[in-house]
Amino acid sequence: MRFVIITGLSGAGKSVAMKCFEDLGYFCVDNLPPVLIPKFAELCAQSDGRVNRIALVVDIRSGSFFDDIFEALETLEQNGFSHEILFLEASEEILVRRFKESRRRHPLSNSGAIVEGIRAESRRLEEIRGKASLILDTSDLPVKALRERIQENYDNQPEQEKMLVTIVSFGFKNGIPLDADLVFDVRFLPNPHYVDSLRELNGNNCEVSGYVLKWPVTLRFLTKLYDLIDFLGPLYLKEGKANLIIGIGCTGGQHRSVTIANKLGDYLRTKGYRVSLDHRDI
Repeated sequence: MRFVIITGLSGAGKSVAMKCFEDLGYFCVDNLPPVLIPKFAELCAQSDGRVNRIALVVDIRSGSFFDDIFEALETLEQNGFSHEILFLEASEEILVRRFKESRRRHPLSNSGAIVEGIRAESRRLEEIRGKASLILDTSDLPVKALRERIQENYDNQPEQEKMLVTIVSFGFKNGIPLDADLVFDVRFLPNPHYVDSLRELNGNNCEVSGYVLKWPVTLRFLTKLYDLIDFLGPLYLKEGKANLIIGIGCTGGQHRSVTIANKLGDYLRTKGYRVSLDHRDI
């Protein structure tokens, strides 16, 4: 189990960091009271491996409960759970500007002075900062760069598993999926709808898929489709894309699109990608 505690100064980017961890497949919880951390770790350990990467945001929003953090981490270690602490910070000037832009009140600024709150928080977090496994200064760190730093240090998945590929089969008569990144029209393929014995079936039936796949034009199209995805996949991964949605459409979304979506899914699994199929019109 990989257990990461995200903490640091308010305005330094903890919310952005948590979204990055979510995209990496971590189970994330924001603003968990520290006293609950050991019990939460035990619950995750009982999930039979389903929850094995956890990221928790713990900071001074917990109020007086934050003082329990050191006792909680000690209990965590005593129970056999190792942990890492990611501490985010930024310069005083940058933090003031971010609070001004967001028009939010600093949680420790009783008088309304932002600088006062920042300095009080820095003093309160000094000890936990000293225990951090990694300290990131986000003063001059764009969101993309922060994401890359988190990936470098906390993502041990194989490269292809970093991106979920969702393949959507659909019928053009019902509209193109609004969330699709890529859309392929397979209405040029021979249509099983005009075969009486296949009309009421769909592409998940071997009779229909066998009919669609027996034509040379289908096999040639699949070869070219595989080549294109082989080319694009690494580029999307390099860009940090977490989810790629591919639409495969035919007239009604019953036969050809389902067959091709299934074949593409099988191919991408052999390449190590995480694949999800969504047959929207059957």
